[in-house]
Amino acid sequence: MTGSAADRTLGSLVLDLLEWIAKEPRSYAQTMDVWRTSCPRLAVWEEAVDRGLVARLAQSEGGVRIVVTSAGLKFLAQHRRPLPVR
Repeated sequence: MTGSAADRTLGSLVLDLLEWIAKEPRSYAQTMDVWRTSCPRLAVWEEAVDRGLVARLAQSEGGVRIVVTSAGLKFLAQHRRPLPVR
């Protein structure tokens, strides 16, 4: 990730969001509860949506599930941080 410090911070937070969503299915409500921000400079959710990295899928039983898109999976593959060695 290149660019200004703000861009790198936002990119890092988008990566955190994608990793969190990719771990297990997340509802829209759960995602908004955890990732909503009032700071317009760090609009992580909006950035991920604008980049096409996440999508909302309507569920047959109602509600909306959030998924990582193919573009999001590619972003993860390119930028995923190695897990710490234990």
